[in-house]
Amino acid sequence: MILPNKHITVSQSLWGLAAFLLTFLDVPKTVDELWSKFEKINDSPKFPARQSFERVVLALDFLYLIDAIEITGDGKIKLCA
Repeated sequence: MILPNKHITVSQSLWGLAAFLLTFLDVPKTVDELWSKFEKINDSPKFPARQSFERVVLALDFLYLIDAIEITGDGKIKLCA
């Protein structure tokens, strides 16, 4: 369920979740801060699929692998320049 297809919507895929998480990283955040912010809209009209904490971590792993995010010295996640 990394990419959307005929039976998996974009919001259910890791790819879609990862793209959505990027919108929260306007300032560097810890994983807990990111999860708290995402959890408020999880499974709502703004993000219509229920995602677990584990899937959020997998999406962050994906973003790190493609060099979209990096980890700062104090353990926060920020967008790569």
